[in-house]
Amino acid sequence: MTGRASADLIRRLPKAELHLHIEGTLEPEMLVALAARNGVELAYPDVAAVRRAYVFGSLQSFLDIYYAGCAVLVTEEDFSELTRAYLQRARAQGVVHAEIFFDPQTHTGRGVPLGTVIDGITGALAQGEAELGITSRLIPCFLRHLGGEAAGDTLAELLPFRRHLHAVGLDSSERGYPPSGFESVFERAAAEGLAAVAHAGEEGPAEYIWEAIDLLGVGRIDHGVRCEDDPALVDRLVAEGIPLTMCPLSNVVLGVVPDLEHHNLARLLRRGVTVTVNSDDPAYFGGYVADNLDAVASALALERHEVLRLCRNSIVASFLDEDDKARHLDAIDRIGTAG
Repeated sequence: MTGRASADLIRRLPKAELHLHIEGTLEPEMLVALAARNGVELAYPDVAAVRRAYVFGSLQSFLDIYYAGCAVLVTEEDFSELTRAYLQRARAQGVVHAEIFFDPQTHTGRGVPLGTVIDGITGALAQGEAELGITSRLIPCFLRHLGGEAAGDTLAELLPFRRHLHAVGLDSSERGYPPSGFESVFERAAAEGLAAVAHAGEEGPAEYIWEAIDLLGVGRIDHGVRCEDDPALVDRLVAEGIPLTMCPLSNVVLGVVPDLEHHNLARLLRRGVTVTVNSDDPAYFGGYVADNLDAVASALALERHEVLRLCRNSIVASFLDEDDKARHLDAIDRIGTAG
Protein backbone atom coordinates (compact mmCIF):
# COMPACT_ATOMS: atom_id res chain seq x y z
CA MET A 1 0.00 0.00 0.00
CA THR A 2 1.73 3.18 -1.22
CA GLY A 3 1.16 6.87 -0.67
CA ARG A 4 0.87 8.87 2.51
CA ALA A 5 -1.65 8.56 5.32
CA SER A 6 -3.89 11.59 5.80
CA ALA A 7 -4.23 13.28 9.17
CA ASP A 8 -7.84 12.10 9.25
CA LEU A 9 -6.84 8.48 8.69
CA ILE A 10 -4.13 8.71 11.34
CA ARG A 11 -6.73 9.81 13.89
CA ARG A 12 -9.23 7.14 12.88
CA LEU A 13 -6.78 4.24 13.02
CA PRO A 14 -7.10 2.24 16.26
CA LYS A 15 -3.98 2.53 18.34
CA ALA A 16 -2.62 1.78 21.79
CA GLU A 17 -0.75 4.37 23.80
CA LEU A 18 2.03 2.68 25.75
CA HIS A 19 4.10 5.59 27.04
CA LEU A 20 1.92 8.13 28.79
CA HIS A 21 2.52 9.75 32.16
CA ILE A 22 -0.87 10.70 33.53
CA GLU A 23 0.63 13.60 35.47
CA GLY A 24 2.00 14.86 32.15
CA THR A 25 -1.52 15.33 30.78
CA LEU A 26 -2.15 18.19 33.22
CA GLU A 27 -3.10 20.96 30.80
CA PRO A 28 -2.44 24.56 31.95
CA GLU A 29 -6.15 25.33 32.30
CA MET A 30 -6.67 22.39 34.66
CA LEU A 31 -3.45 23.14 36.53
CA VAL A 32 -4.62 26.69 37.30
CA ALA A 33 -8.15 25.53 38.18
CA LEU A 34 -6.94 22.81 40.55
CA ALA A 35 -4.48 25.20 42.18
CA ALA A 36 -7.35 27.56 42.94
CA ARG A 37 -9.58 24.74 44.16
CA ASN A 38 -6.94 23.31 46.48
CA GLY A 39 -5.36 26.56 47.66
CA VAL A 40 -1.98 25.80 46.05
CA GLU A 41 0.11 28.85 45.23
CA LEU A 42 1.64 28.76 41.74
CA ALA A 43 4.67 30.61 40.45
CA TYR A 44 2.60 31.68 37.45
CA PRO A 45 -0.33 34.15 37.64
CA ASP A 46 -2.47 32.72 34.84
CA VAL A 47 -2.80 30.12 32.07
CA ALA A 48 -0.83 32.21 29.56
CA ALA A 49 2.10 32.47 31.98
CA VAL A 50 2.04 28.72 32.53
CA ARG A 51 2.21 28.11 28.79
CA ARG A 52 5.12 30.52 28.44
CA ALA A 53 7.00 28.50 31.05
CA TYR A 54 6.75 25.35 28.93
CA VAL A 55 10.12 25.88 27.26
CA PHE A 56 12.68 23.24 28.17
CA GLY A 57 16.31 22.73 27.29
CA SER A 58 16.72 19.30 28.83
CA LEU A 59 14.95 16.48 30.60
CA GLN A 60 15.84 17.96 33.99
CA SER A 61 14.50 21.43 33.17
CA PHE A 62 11.22 19.82 32.20
CA LEU A 63 11.11 17.66 35.33
CA ASP A 64 11.54 20.71 37.57
CA ILE A 65 8.32 22.24 36.23
CA TYR A 66 6.57 18.88 35.96
CA TYR A 67 7.04 18.08 39.65
CA ALA A 68 5.99 21.58 40.67
CA GLY A 69 2.79 21.17 38.66
CA CYS A 70 1.98 17.91 40.42
CA ALA A 71 1.51 19.85 43.66
CA VAL A 72 -2.02 20.81 42.57
CA LEU A 73 -3.10 17.14 42.57
CA VAL A 74 -4.40 16.55 46.07
CA THR A 75 -7.74 14.73 46.19
CA GLU A 76 -9.15 11.57 44.66
CA GLU A 77 -11.36 13.72 42.45
CA ASP A 78 -8.30 15.61 41.17
CA PHE A 79 -6.72 12.39 39.93
CA SER A 80 -10.03 11.20 38.54
CA GLU A 81 -10.65 14.46 36.70
CA LEU A 82 -7.13 14.42 35.27
CA THR A 83 -7.55 10.86 34.00
CA ARG A 84 -11.00 11.45 32.55
CA ALA A 85 -9.72 14.47 30.63
CA TYR A 86 -6.87 12.43 29.15
CA LEU A 87 -9.20 9.62 28.08
CA GLN A 88 -11.52 12.05 26.31
CA ARG A 89 -8.60 13.50 24.33
CA ALA A 90 -7.15 10.06 23.66
CA ARG A 91 -10.42 8.73 22.30
CA ALA A 92 -10.62 11.62 19.84
CA GLN A 93 -7.15 10.56 18.61
CA GLY A 94 -8.09 6.93 18.00
CA VAL A 95 -6.74 5.40 21.21
CA VAL A 96 -8.52 2.13 22.01
CA HIS A 97 -6.14 1.00 24.76
CA ALA A 98 -3.90 2.98 27.13
CA GLU A 99 -1.13 1.75 29.40
CA ILE A 100 -0.77 4.57 31.85
CA PHE A 101 2.23 5.48 34.00
CA PHE A 102 1.95 7.26 37.32
CA ASP A 103 4.63 8.28 39.82
CA PRO A 104 3.64 7.16 43.34
CA GLN A 105 6.63 8.82 45.04
CA THR A 106 5.79 12.21 43.54
CA HIS A 107 2.55 12.15 45.52
CA THR A 108 3.32 10.17 48.66
CA GLY A 109 6.42 12.31 49.14
CA ARG A 110 4.18 15.34 49.68
CA GLY A 111 1.69 13.58 51.91
CA VAL A 112 -0.96 12.39 49.45
CA PRO A 113 -2.05 8.83 50.39
CA LEU A 114 -1.32 6.22 47.76
CA GLY A 115 -4.93 5.03 47.90
CA THR A 116 -6.12 8.52 46.97
CA VAL A 117 -3.98 8.45 43.84
CA ILE A 118 -4.84 4.92 42.75
CA ASP A 119 -8.57 5.15 43.54
CA GLY A 120 -8.87 8.38 41.58
CA ILE A 121 -7.07 7.02 38.52
CA THR A 122 -8.66 3.56 38.49
CA GLY A 123 -12.17 4.93 39.01
CA ALA A 124 -11.74 7.10 35.93
CA LEU A 125 -10.21 4.24 33.94
CA ALA A 126 -13.22 2.04 34.72
CA GLN A 127 -15.54 4.83 33.64
CA GLY A 128 -13.49 5.32 30.48
CA GLU A 129 -13.84 1.68 29.54
CA ALA A 130 -17.60 1.70 30.17
CA GLU A 131 -18.34 4.97 28.38
CA LEU A 132 -15.56 5.33 25.78
CA GLY A 133 -14.53 1.74 25.16
CA ILE A 134 -10.89 2.40 26.08
CA THR A 135 -9.27 -0.49 27.92
CA SER A 136 -6.27 0.20 30.11
CA ARG A 137 -3.42 -1.07 32.23
CA LEU A 138 -1.89 0.86 35.13
CA ILE A 139 1.89 1.01 35.65
CA PRO A 140 3.50 2.72 38.65
CA CYS A 141 7.01 3.99 37.95
CA PHE A 142 9.88 4.31 40.40
CA LEU A 143 11.72 7.63 40.40
CA ARG A 144 15.28 6.65 39.62
CA HIS A 145 16.82 9.77 41.21
CA LEU A 146 15.47 8.61 44.60
CA GLY A 147 17.39 5.33 44.37
CA GLY A 148 16.75 1.63 44.65
CA GLU A 149 16.05 1.52 48.39
CA ALA A 150 13.25 4.07 48.09
CA ALA A 151 11.88 2.13 45.12
CA GLY A 152 11.77 -1.00 47.27
CA ASP A 153 9.83 0.84 49.96
CA THR A 154 7.41 2.10 47.32
CA LEU A 155 6.87 -1.40 45.95
CA ALA A 156 5.92 -2.55 49.44
CA GLU A 157 3.37 0.28 49.63
CA LEU A 158 1.99 -0.67 46.21
CA LEU A 159 1.44 -4.36 46.87
CA PRO A 160 -1.87 -3.92 48.77
CA PHE A 161 -3.15 -2.43 45.49
CA ARG A 162 -1.71 -5.26 43.38
CA ARG A 163 -5.07 -6.06 41.74
CA HIS A 164 -5.01 -2.65 40.02
CA LEU A 165 -1.46 -2.94 38.66
CA HIS A 166 -0.09 -4.77 35.65
CA ALA A 167 3.59 -3.82 35.59
CA VAL A 168 6.21 -1.58 37.15
CA GLY A 169 8.34 1.01 35.40
CA LEU A 170 11.37 3.26 35.91
CA ASP A 171 11.44 6.94 34.98
CA SER A 172 12.68 10.42 35.97
CA SER A 173 16.26 11.71 35.59
CA GLU A 174 18.26 9.18 33.60
CA ARG A 175 21.87 10.35 33.54
CA GLY A 176 23.81 8.91 36.44
CA TYR A 177 21.03 6.53 37.48
CA PRO A 178 21.59 3.25 35.62
CA PRO A 179 18.99 0.45 35.70
CA SER A 180 21.46 -1.72 37.59
CA GLY A 181 20.63 0.20 40.76
CA PHE A 182 17.08 -1.21 40.68
CA GLU A 183 17.73 -4.87 39.99
CA SER A 184 16.51 -6.14 43.36
CA VAL A 185 13.23 -4.23 43.34
CA PHE A 186 12.42 -5.44 39.83
CA GLU A 187 13.17 -9.00 40.93
CA ARG A 188 10.68 -8.58 43.78
CA ALA A 189 8.09 -7.11 41.43
CA ALA A 190 8.50 -10.05 39.05
CA ALA A 191 8.00 -12.46 41.95
CA GLU A 192 4.65 -10.73 42.52
CA GLY A 193 3.68 -11.39 38.91
CA LEU A 194 4.21 -7.85 37.70
CA ALA A 195 5.62 -7.25 34.22
CA ALA A 196 8.38 -4.68 33.73
CA VAL A 197 9.18 -1.72 31.51
CA ALA A 198 11.82 0.99 31.91
CA HIS A 199 12.88 4.33 30.48
CA ALA A 200 16.32 3.85 28.97
CA GLY A 201 18.37 5.41 26.21
CA GLU A 202 16.59 8.76 26.21
CA GLU A 203 19.47 10.86 27.55
CA GLY A 204 21.37 7.91 28.97
CA PRO A 205 23.66 5.63 26.92
CA ALA A 206 22.85 2.47 25.00
CA GLU A 207 24.39 0.56 27.91
CA TYR A 208 21.34 1.46 30.01
CA ILE A 209 19.12 -0.31 27.49
CA TRP A 210 21.22 -3.47 27.80
CA GLU A 211 20.95 -3.24 31.59
CA ALA A 212 17.18 -2.73 31.50
CA ILE A 213 16.77 -5.86 29.39
CA ASP A 214 19.33 -8.10 31.11
CA LEU A 215 19.15 -6.94 34.72
CA LEU A 216 15.57 -5.71 35.10
CA GLY A 217 13.95 -8.20 32.74
CA VAL A 218 11.89 -5.61 30.93
CA GLY A 219 9.67 -6.60 28.04
CA ARG A 220 9.61 -3.10 26.59
CA ILE A 221 11.98 -0.13 26.45
CA ASP A 222 10.55 3.35 26.93
CA HIS A 223 12.27 5.77 24.52
CA GLY A 224 15.37 3.82 23.42
CA VAL A 225 16.55 6.58 21.09
CA ARG A 226 20.22 5.87 21.84
CA CYS A 227 20.03 2.22 20.78
CA GLU A 228 21.59 3.08 17.41
CA ASP A 229 24.85 3.88 19.19
CA ASP A 230 25.33 0.10 19.51
CA PRO A 231 24.57 -1.89 16.33
CA ALA A 232 24.59 -5.16 18.29
CA LEU A 233 21.83 -3.78 20.49
CA VAL A 234 19.69 -2.93 17.48
CA ASP A 235 20.26 -6.46 16.19
CA ARG A 236 19.02 -7.80 19.50
CA LEU A 237 15.93 -5.58 19.56
CA VAL A 238 15.03 -6.90 16.12
CA ALA A 239 15.82 -10.54 16.85
CA GLU A 240 13.89 -10.63 20.14
CA GLY A 241 11.08 -8.30 19.10
CA ILE A 242 11.68 -5.98 22.04
CA PRO A 243 9.49 -2.91 21.47
CA LEU A 244 10.48 0.73 21.83
CA THR A 245 7.85 3.19 23.01
CA MET A 246 9.17 6.29 21.26
CA CYS A 247 7.88 9.82 21.86
CA PRO A 248 8.94 12.06 18.96
CA LEU A 249 7.59 15.46 20.03
CA SER A 250 8.97 14.94 23.53
CA ASN A 251 12.39 14.16 22.08
CA VAL A 252 12.41 17.43 20.12
CA VAL A 253 11.18 19.60 23.00
CA LEU A 254 13.76 18.15 25.41
CA GLY A 255 16.63 18.37 22.93
CA VAL A 256 17.15 14.62 22.58
CA VAL A 257 17.05 15.21 18.81
CA PRO A 258 17.41 18.62 17.10
CA ASP A 259 14.19 18.26 15.10
CA LEU A 260 11.81 15.60 13.84
CA GLU A 261 13.63 15.34 10.53
CA HIS A 262 16.65 13.99 12.45
CA HIS A 263 14.70 11.46 14.50
CA ASN A 264 15.79 7.85 14.05
CA LEU A 265 12.29 6.39 14.32
CA ALA A 266 11.95 5.72 10.59
CA ARG A 267 15.39 4.11 10.32
CA LEU A 268 14.64 1.81 13.24
CA LEU A 269 11.20 0.95 11.89
CA ARG A 270 12.67 0.06 8.48
CA ARG A 271 15.41 -1.92 10.20
CA GLY A 272 12.73 -4.13 11.75
CA VAL A 273 12.55 -2.76 15.31
CA THR A 274 9.08 -2.86 16.88
CA VAL A 275 8.77 0.91 17.15
CA THR A 276 5.64 2.53 18.59
CA VAL A 277 4.61 6.19 18.72
CA ASN A 278 3.38 7.77 21.95
CA SER A 279 2.92 11.18 23.56
CA ASP A 280 4.85 10.91 26.86
CA ASP A 281 3.71 14.14 28.61
CA PRO A 282 1.43 15.70 25.99
CA ALA A 283 0.34 18.77 27.97
CA TYR A 284 3.97 19.88 28.05
CA PHE A 285 5.18 18.69 24.65
CA GLY A 286 2.52 19.99 22.30
CA GLY A 287 0.61 16.94 21.13
CA TYR A 288 -1.23 13.73 21.94
CA VAL A 289 -0.57 10.40 20.27
CA ALA A 290 -2.14 11.01 16.84
CA ASP A 291 -0.51 14.45 16.78
CA ASN A 292 2.85 12.74 17.30
CA LEU A 293 2.12 10.17 14.62
CA ASP A 294 0.96 12.80 12.14
CA ALA A 295 4.00 15.00 12.80
CA VAL A 296 6.53 12.21 12.45
CA ALA A 297 4.82 10.81 9.36
CA SER A 298 5.17 14.19 7.68
CA ALA A 299 8.71 14.96 8.88
CA LEU A 300 10.09 11.52 7.99
CA ALA A 301 8.02 10.96 4.85
CA LEU A 302 6.48 7.76 6.17
CA GLU A 303 4.50 5.74 3.70
CA ARG A 304 0.92 4.76 4.46
CA HIS A 305 1.91 1.15 5.14
CA GLU A 306 4.50 2.34 7.64
CA VAL A 307 1.92 4.35 9.57
CA LEU A 308 -0.29 1.26 9.65
CA ARG A 309 2.65 -0.76 10.91
CA LEU A 310 3.26 1.74 13.73
CA CYS A 311 -0.38 1.38 14.79
CA ARG A 312 -0.15 -2.39 14.55
CA ASN A 313 3.08 -2.34 16.56
CA SER A 314 1.32 -0.43 19.34
CA ILE A 315 -1.24 -3.20 19.69
CA VAL A 316 1.31 -6.02 19.39
CA ALA A 317 3.57 -4.42 22.02
CA SER A 318 0.73 -3.89 24.50
CA PHE A 319 -0.21 -6.03 27.49
CA LEU A 320 -3.59 -6.87 25.94
CA ASP A 321 -4.57 -10.51 25.65
CA GLU A 322 -4.28 -12.17 22.27
CA ASP A 323 -8.00 -12.05 21.44
CA ASP A 324 -8.16 -8.29 22.01
CA LYS A 325 -4.98 -7.80 20.03
CA ALA A 326 -6.43 -9.73 17.10
CA ARG A 327 -9.63 -7.68 17.20
CA HIS A 328 -7.78 -4.37 17.08
CA LEU A 329 -5.34 -5.55 14.41
CA ASP A 330 -8.27 -6.57 12.22
CA ALA A 331 -9.78 -3.12 12.70
CA ILE A 332 -6.52 -1.43 11.71
CA ASP A 333 -6.33 -3.50 8.52
CA ARG A 334 -9.97 -2.83 7.71
CA ILE A 335 -9.81 0.93 8.25
CA GLY A 336 -6.40 1.20 6.62
CA THR A 337 -7.61 -0.60 3.53
CA ALA A 338 -10.78 1.45 3.24
CA GLY A 339 -8.86 4.66 3.72
